[in-house]
Amino acid sequence: MPLLNGHDSGAGTEVSLQRVRNLPGYTTPIFKGKDEQRAKVKVDVTAKGFIPRELVENEVDWFYSQLGIDDTYFQSESSSVISDHIIGLFGAKILAFTKHDFSKLVIDLEKVDKNGNGATFIHTSLPGLTSTEGPGATCESRIDSLYFDKSTPSECYRLETYRSIGSISATAAKQLRCYFITRCNFPSPPPSPTQADGHTDIRTVSDTAFLERASPHTLREYQKIMWQAESRYGPVMEVYEVEGTRERRLVIGYKTGGTSRFFSALSHLYHFYQLYSSRKYVEQFSNGITIISLHLNPMPNSTGAPIELSIFQVMKEASLLYCLPDNPFFRGSVHSGHAVQEATYAYCGWVFAQHFCNRLGPAYHHLRNILDESNPSHAEVLNDIKRRFREETFTRDSIAQVIHTHSEIIRLLYVNFAMVHYPAADQTSRLRPTLSYQRLHTTQPLSDTELHDKIRRAVSNKQDLQVLESFLIFNKHVLKTNFYQPTKVALSFRLAPSFLPQGEYPTPLFGMFLVIGNEFRGFHIRFRDVARGGIRIVMSRNEENYMINKRMLFDENYGLAATQSLKNKDIPEGGAKGTILPSLGAPPRRCFEKYIDAIIDLLIPNHSSGIKERHVDLYGKEEWLFFGPDEGTADMMDWAALHARDRGAETWWKTFTTGKSAELLGGVPHDTYGMTSLSIRQYVLGIYKQFAMKETDITKVQTGGPGICVFTLWGFSSLTQDFADGDLGSNEILLSSDKTVAIIDGSGVLADPVGINRKELVRLAKLRLPVSHFDKTKLSKDGYLVKVEEQDVKLPSGEVVLDGNDFRNGAHFRFKADLFVPCGGRPEAVNISNVAALTDTEGKPHFKYIVEGANLFFTQQARLHLEKRRVVMFKDSSANKGGVTSSSLEVLAGLALTTQEYLDLMVFKDGKPSDFYRNYVKDIQAKIAENAAAEFHCIWQEHSRLQGAKPRTQISDELSIMLNELHTKLEHSDLFEDAPSRKGVMRRAIPTTLVKQVGLDTLLERLPEPYQRALFSSWVSSHFIYKYGVNSSTIDFFHFARDLSRE
Repeated sequence: MPLLNGHDSGAGTEVSLQRVRNLPGYTTPIFKGKDEQRAKVKVDVTAKGFIPRELVENEVDWFYSQLGIDDTYFQSESSSVISDHIIGLFGAKILAFTKHDFSKLVIDLEKVDKNGNGATFIHTSLPGLTSTEGPGATCESRIDSLYFDKSTPSECYRLETYRSIGSISATAAKQLRCYFITRCNFPSPPPSPTQADGHTDIRTVSDTAFLERASPHTLREYQKIMWQAESRYGPVMEVYEVEGTRERRLVIGYKTGGTSRFFSALSHLYHFYQLYSSRKYVEQFSNGITIISLHLNPMPNSTGAPIELSIFQVMKEASLLYCLPDNPFFRGSVHSGHAVQEATYAYCGWVFAQHFCNRLGPAYHHLRNILDESNPSHAEVLNDIKRRFREETFTRDSIAQVIHTHSEIIRLLYVNFAMVHYPAADQTSRLRPTLSYQRLHTTQPLSDTELHDKIRRAVSNKQDLQVLESFLIFNKHVLKTNFYQPTKVALSFRLAPSFLPQGEYPTPLFGMFLVIGNEFRGFHIRFRDVARGGIRIVMSRNEENYMINKRMLFDENYGLAATQSLKNKDIPEGGAKGTILPSLGAPPRRCFEKYIDAIIDLLIPNHSSGIKERHVDLYGKEEWLFFGPDEGTADMMDWAALHARDRGAETWWKTFTTGKSAELLGGVPHDTYGMTSLSIRQYVLGIYKQFAMKETDITKVQTGGPGICVFTLWGFSSLTQDFADGDLGSNEILLSSDKTVAIIDGSGVLADPVGINRKELVRLAKLRLPVSHFDKTKLSKDGYLVKVEEQDVKLPSGEVVLDGNDFRNGAHFRFKADLFVPCGGRPEAVNISNVAALTDTEGKPHFKYIVEGANLFFTQQARLHLEKRRVVMFKDSSANKGGVTSSSLEVLAGLALTTQEYLDLMVFKDGKPSDFYRNYVKDIQAKIAENAAAEFHCIWQEHSRLQGAKPRTQISDELSIMLNELHTKLEHSDLFEDAPSRKGVMRRAIPTTLVKQVGLDTLLERLPEPYQRALFSSWVSSHFIYKYGVNSSTIDFFHFARDLSRE
């Protein structure tokens, strides 16, 4: 962002200020009918009788000639409305006179068009002050909420507002502030918006009134800003000096909808620096760009910094306001002395404290050690205590109160933060340092120890002390941040996670990002340097649910990442996960895009001229993050990859996300190629083989049914055909030949005790239709279909289903079969509280075998409960890991291929994949089957060796932990340094198709060393454990390692 023209743009560079002639940026309309209108107004005012007849002429003439109201007003309003305004002003004068207090002289006039075409607001205003009461306190916020916050390119508004030149009376210094809002009127049909060079021509996307009013200079400057705003995600800002005056004009351009309550927040900002606006304009364009122009002047007799300096601070802090325009620590404390930077820091510390003050403490952990978490009643007690600790110890309101109460300590904490992360000033900026830099050096900075001592002495309340200490913890653990970057859309912090208590988070994290936006907050955590996991949007049904999600967001994130670690046991990437919590009503996609952009701020190189300036990097190493799709983000992976490329991530945009579309960006979709199903299928087939069962004799229940995609097996096993299919549920239907007795999906419950007609099931899968489309004539006399929208349905048994949705939600508890394969459903659908419903009155389980295809369908306690009853069960982190294997190999292709090779080999041409792509997918499918079969065999062998003394669920977890621990040890060992061993492992670990295409030596040159170490370690650890078992010895590893270098 070109924070040009005298601004210390993050790194402190200053360049010459742009100067403009002292001419209005807009043409002021001359209302030719003004005198005629004035005469009509005098007649109207006289006729209404409120003002004495002998005073009417003076009042009207004064209103028209002395008050300094722009002709825009007179041209826009009718004589009747104007007469009402004059009478209102006269009445306010009378009221103030009777109260002997002309500070009470308040004007509040408005006209809002009922059809949404615009509005006029007029109120009294003291220049340079933010009103805390009266119409001025809410007017601009109302304008934001009524017009600008909801704007879209097809439904938007323009605003002109100015301050009257004269005062409203001889005894009051107040002036009138007038706002005119009109709906934009774009040409119809719109002309082509682009010029020959591909840039948008501002004249083709502008409101007709704007084109009539804007000067040629304004059009030229807005054109430049529009082009820059179109090409980046954050705001663009320019400052102009008006020749011969002290006026400065600040112009801000950004994508419409990129922020909210921004227009009103800017007023708070420049008032803080004792500036006032003579005119303000908001222009919105049909290409989705908004431009705000502020004409700012210093207050007479100002005690603040001169406008020549403060204007650059306004611009710097406007970028923070763009991220957090609704910050209660700034809006609510305009007169407290907190600048935007201090207030923004307070907000970020507030969010941090909400998540990390509510710790459970030693008493909880002591109690947990005494109780048995596998006992349902004990577990319920612990969960209730944990919930109450989280909810009641520190509320967001109580933390905010501590911040407000101890504002001076918060300022010292901010200085402590800024002294580390404020960008180093260069030689130019030292000649004229910014106000924020000056503030830092007028406050005596304290060391961490001195600051902690000061906090302890100043705060006697233990809870207040803990809140303030959390700010100090935050400061100590921020490794880098975009806080001082000139262009950003959300605030991001890379944290060292060592502050997390081990009792609550037993597996230490490697890295942690905290992202804070105006309409969301989010985390990204990973357990190893090289790690991958999905980005999940956590949606809230209502305010209560939102508050619960706020409290539990980090814990949910940690749990998801930990589960991902177990699943990622035999691939290079460790476990990771990102979560985004939008505010109620916030667009999820906008939150996702801001989250991604803010994290990229901390990943791309330190300097991009005009867009990203140098930041303090205490981590000091290049970081690579690998994101994948999760709930709510499946259709956003393409955007994230392309945005990373647009931001300059040329080396890693291909690997930044997995789950990209195959045709456009060379992704390898799991559902299209049945990647997760192939893994699940190996466990089902493994059970059949171990018990010598014939599949056609097996009865089965599954959740998740016919779906929405195409599943293709290229050269895998004996299948070569294409199947119209969804993801897990449909793949299971198409790959199996069992006797399915029940399927439960989002549309309802389909059941038939003699087996559901397989031909009809396959038809549904190929047509991508849910079970609600099942042909009921294909059911036996005892079969039935209950749709979620149905009520009072009578089953063949005579039972009446009162509500189809309730019936569907609990249907997995009512059926019995040999095999249960959950392929869909909400997490923890079966938990310790309801798992007993999966056994009959005699304690016999409903199912003999369970392969958990859906993530977290069972809780750990529920799994152990079932295994105690001799159910053969394989948990999700073992059974459904095919997807993560596929994504891992998608990442590998992106790292191994140059951009041109990737575009040529991975991206479809004319809708068809290349031979390389088809062969690479075959390699991925084979690798998934190989890994799944190997892990199944390892778990089965260990269970047999122990003669069933340890449940398979526990063996699976211990196997994952063992693999991860061995992986970590190998990464830090010198075995990787042995070139023959390293080369031998890489030859086996990298798919043959990729080795043939690029060459092994070239691959080893291209792949980053941290990734090579991770790939080497994952292959060695998994193949060793799968071959020798979890009870293997160091002698076994010696023999295994000796053979690594062999061809």
